[in-house]
Amino acid sequence: MKSKLIGLTGHTGAGKSTAARAAADVCGGIIDADQVAREALQKGSPCLKALAAVFGEDILQRDGSLDRRLLAKRAFSSQEKTLLLNRTTHPWILRRVQELAEEFARHTDKLVLFDAPLLYESGGETLCDSVIAVVAPDAVRLQRILLRDRISEEEARLRMNAQPDASFYTSRADYVIDGSQPPERVAQQMRELLKRLCIPSGSTDPAARITKEVEP
Repeated sequence: MKSKLIGLTGHTGAGKSTAARAAADVCGGIIDADQVAREALQKGSPCLKALAAVFGEDILQRDGSLDRRLLAKRAFSSQEKTLLLNRTTHPWILRRVQELAEEFARHTDKLVLFDAPLLYESGGETLCDSVIAVVAPDAVRLQRILLRDRISEEEARLRMNAQPDASFYTSRADYVIDGSQPPERVAQQMRELLKRLCIPSGSTDPAARITKEVEP
């Protein structure tokens, strides 16, 4: 059986990270888009140079590394600027993701998870066999972001407003998890869903009968 690449996406603060951690119990590997992006933005990289040309040379610190806070402030100031950030970085990131997916496929027949907050914006869903979205109400997300990132409410809302609404994810995903549930419930649903996705297509096993909406 050929390994499948399963996309995982959703709003910031929705509970996606909880789902991704649970996936480690089932998957043969996890590709973290944020980690790939950090690698793409290492000092002196072509991607970082491209960003500086777009958002200003002062996003580079004296040692040539990225001032992430300044970039975030500029890139999340409007949807147009966020789109510009994505168009600049995504080609570099997706190229590396495809390389990693092919490497995993040579060594495992288990599911491989592609954890990508901007899966659809980057076109990364084209690499995936199925996509899971984790969504939650804005009020829940706001409180989580404030606790997690120790930023002001204004900064948190800027990040939230830079993202599309929940229907953007739920209308496109193959499966949806309600991330406002307790973390242990989100994790349980994620593990159960991935185990079902391991079952070959066309199987008569009742466990293979899963719907798009993963209920609480």
